[in-house]
Amino acid sequence: MNHLGDFKQELIKDYNDINRQLFDIGVKHQKVEIIGDKVIILANHKRIPSLKCLDESNRLVTRLTDLSIIENFKVQLKKTIEEKYNMKINAILKDYDPATEYSGTIIILEREVSYYLTEQFMKA
Repeated sequence: MNHLGDFKQELIKDYNDINRQLFDIGVKHQKVEIIGDKVIILANHKRIPSLKCLDESNRLVTRLTDLSIIENFKVQLKKTIEEKYNMKINAILKDYDPATEYSGTIIILEREVSYYLTEQFMKA
């Protein structure tokens, strides 16, 4: 069994579920990479149509809206990861580019991902 692969697949589902809860829209594509204690998620989103329209006339308003949405997303993602996977998060860094609809999320854990996965495997 590939525990790292299973974790990545579940995290992809979780990320998309949170996106659907907040925006009623899933992501087009996403990729998860693990580097020690860091989880990197690169995703291609669908822009909310009303924000896409507003971008053209008042980018400042949509930038502030994007920042607020990102903060809410980070809270939900942190809660999901800490509760579902029993992983302790030190920080989540996230940004979104509305022009290309790409986002990058870096999750910095207290320990390496392999530690948490091994610990969960031993408990099972």
